[in-house]
Amino acid sequence: MANLDDQSSVDTSVDSQEENSNTGSRLHFSEAEETLIILMHNLVGERWPLIAGRIPGRTAEEIEKYWTSRYSTSE
Repeated sequence: MANLDDQSSVDTSVDSQEENSNTGSRLHFSEAEETLIILMHNLVGERWPLIAGRIPGRTAEEIEKYWTSRYSTSE
C-alpha cells in the first residue's frame, strides 16, 4: 500500500515537471510560425483557434499568449 502512495506522488511530480518544461519550450516560435501568425491575424483578427488550426502542434492559447506578449500595446 505504501508503494502505491509513493508511486502516485512521484507520477504527479513528473507530470508537473513535464508540463513546465513543455510550456517553456513551446513558447518559442519559429520565424515561419511568426510570419504565419502575423499574416493570419491581418486576415482574420484575433480568431486564435482559426490561426492555431493552421499551425500544427500549437493551441489557440499559445498563439494568443505569443501575440499578446509580442505585440500588445501597454497604454
